[in-house]
Amino acid sequence: MSTLARARCTLGAHPSALDTALAAAVLVCMLAGSFVDPHGPEGVNWDLRTPDALSLALMAVGAAALAFRRREPMTVLAVTGCVSVVESVTGEPRAPVVMSAVVALFTVAASTDRPTTWRVGLLTMTVLTGAAMLAGPLPWYAQENLAVFAWTGIGATAGDAVRSRRAFVQAIRDRAEKAERTREEEARRRVAEERLRIARDLHDVVAHHIALVNVQAGVASHVMDKRPDQAKEALAHVRQASRSALDELRATVGLLRQSGDPEAPTEPAPGLARLDELVGTFHHAGLHVEVARADQGTELPAAVDLAAYRIIQEALTNVRKHAGEQARAEVSVVRVGPNVEVTVLDDGTGEGAPDGAPADGGGHGLLGMRERVTAVRGILTTGPRYGGGFRVHAILPVRSRTDAADAVESPV
Repeated sequence: MSTLARARCTLGAHPSALDTALAAAVLVCMLAGSFVDPHGPEGVNWDLRTPDALSLALMAVGAAALAFRRREPMTVLAVTGCVSVVESVTGEPRAPVVMSAVVALFTVAASTDRPTTWRVGLLTMTVLTGAAMLAGPLPWYAQENLAVFAWTGIGATAGDAVRSRRAFVQAIRDRAEKAERTREEEARRRVAEERLRIARDLHDVVAHHIALVNVQAGVASHVMDKRPDQAKEALAHVRQASRSALDELRATVGLLRQSGDPEAPTEPAPGLARLDELVGTFHHAGLHVEVARADQGTELPAAVDLAAYRIIQEALTNVRKHAGEQARAEVSVVRVGPNVEVTVLDDGTGEGAPDGAPADGGGHGLLGMRERVTAVRGILTTGPRYGGGFRVHAILPVRSRTDAADAVESPV
């Protein structure tokens, strides 16, 4: 760091010292100017002249007041303006006491708003120039009187320009900080949404397959001695369900891998195209499921397709776990206008629910379904049916928000 930059940093850290140094510099300039005679026979006379005692006192008071210009800018302007008026009326030749008023006016303009600068600047220019022209010893049209008008105007304009630049720089900094905070908040929101999505997938996979494994393992244990063939079939279903669970868990956990990882899974997420396969797993577990579809030819966005599949999977898992051994389920997927309606009904009595568990399954199943439907801007309603059983009904938009935006921007 250069010596000038180091000195600037030091003075910037100590504003009082900077103001004192400025006051001393202004005093030196005023003293140097007071020894010049502007009314010599040949114009400006650079021969030394001795200013009177009143001018020296006024210069000292004006310079001393500048040391407090940051703390009380208006008071300092009033003090320096008063001593400038006194010097304009009594000085012959005048000492440049008005220099302290110009610096004070600059400080006021730099530290206040523009309307205040206009009012204070015009008042200062009027008072100082009027006093110099009307009450001073020089003719009203003297160059020194016009110089008072010009220098006060320059001080107010320069101070307003400095204030505007500071405000502009601060606005840029504020926007940059706000943009940085917005980026950080957006990143945290995306991370939270991704974690929630992965948590829902893990819940759906584990709840579905572990429930089937539990049922088939119970069947195998029950018939192991009397019907070994049926026990082997149940164990085969256990093996198949566990293998499917491992595959889906591997696919879900693989989302956490880096994009360049060659081991990251490439299998697409499950959707309604695998609905028959899903229903088949419940058939093997002993749950009678009837499927009715009226959505032929409907292509769903990936997020909506996955949400529909997971809702049916979770709803049937709850039926198998909590509706009782003799429960029957009905699944319907119907295209209704711009939406696809997914409905899962059962006629269970809740006899299969564990002690203390609510008939709707409790846990995070219904919450996960609601979050999935909300994520694709759909509607989910759940509740018990009249006469027994439970109903899950989801209305999902056929077009995602991205597809709808593309259609608006590029109409056919």
